[in-house]
Amino acid sequence: MTTESERPRAGAVRATGRQVRPATEGWSQKKDAEGRPLLQFASPKRGKPPVHLADLTPEARAARIVELGMPAFRAKQLEKHYFTHYTTDPAHMTDLPASTRDEVVHGMLPPLLTLVRKLETDRGDTIKFLWKLHDGALVESVLMRYTGRITLCVSSQAGCGMNCPFCATGQAGLTRNMSAAEIVDQVVRANRLIAEGGLGDPRRVGHEGERVTNIVFMGMGEPLANYARVMQAVRVMTDKKHGMGMSARGITVSTVGLVPAITKLAAEDIPVTFALSLHAPDDELRDELIPVNSRWKVDEALDAARGYFERTGRRVSIEYALIKDMNDHGWRADLLGDKLNARGRGWVHVNPIPLNPTPGSIWTASDPEVQDEFVRRLEAKGVPTTLRDTRGKEIDGACGQLVATEEDEAVAAATPAEV
Repeated sequence: MTTESERPRAGAVRATGRQVRPATEGWSQKKDAEGRPLLQFASPKRGKPPVHLADLTPEARAARIVELGMPAFRAKQLEKHYFTHYTTDPAHMTDLPASTRDEVVHGMLPPLLTLVRKLETDRGDTIKFLWKLHDGALVESVLMRYTGRITLCVSSQAGCGMNCPFCATGQAGLTRNMSAAEIVDQVVRANRLIAEGGLGDPRRVGHEGERVTNIVFMGMGEPLANYARVMQAVRVMTDKKHGMGMSARGITVSTVGLVPAITKLAAEDIPVTFALSLHAPDDELRDELIPVNSRWKVDEALDAARGYFERTGRRVSIEYALIKDMNDHGWRADLLGDKLNARGRGWVHVNPIPLNPTPGSIWTASDPEVQDEFVRRLEAKGVPTTLRDTRGKEIDGACGQLVATEEDEAVAAATPAEV
């Protein structure tokens, strides 16, 4: 149990145990004119990527096909080639008229992602992709095979504007929002690699029809800061008639706590899994760890998360990166459990995550016994809790590690764009 002597008063460090404050090392956190951590909600102005089939509604696709000189029903054929066969190669689309095939395919399925490099770990079960976008911006996605499922961690922005000091992506700032099609194309390209045996021979490890089964919006970017494009991508992923036909329950959309957008997401009537990246149950620490907490406090974020459950019936995930001597104290586990239980039972699940250290970071993961005690205290409060398995640390492919390095930028500069 948490005692009064364990829990610090506001502005005080608790007498027992070490309290490390968030700080940066090896880089400078961007600040606004008042000296507060800079938050970038609006995407910087850059040239837009070409309009792609996945950016459009089914009706708009049909209209666009007609503009290109073909009957509207050809849009359905293009959808099947792209979403089911994972191809953008006109040579594979022999059901389209040869005379106008190239023009229509390039007009509807322009190249969006150029593969710069591909790194593997976990005996080939984890693959990190570095992609170059049309304007040279770099993003990453991570493909992971687990027993019974294949998960892809996708990026929704190039960089991130939320400026969380323990996240490598946040250190880079926001380059721009990604288009819906750029988000979807990460999935299509991953499915193409799986179909070609790039995640292990499908005849040996699965079956011929293997594909990505789960999507997590936990790559580069704050998904809810790119709301419209992320939701268009989700609609395409879940559309059984005109899209990829994935289960919405297999798609996880995460946020650091953009409360108005959480409420908006709850009203979408698409039952995706919602994850709140909390990382601290007290405003004093979370203000420093998660700068957006200066806008919407812990209780506001938790109220919005509870509202998501009430609207959708979908249990909410609370993500909590355990950082040694910073947010892993027993009293914080107790406080988190109390705050969640104050909003009811059965609506939430907590995923403590051992911190993935990033270059230049002074922090590291909690000691195993501290992690176990944190989990034990939450479970003692009756809160379902699972210590998250981390993948891809050896290739900087784990949560919070996705960032384009100087070496990546050099390799990307020498990589010609795909056509």
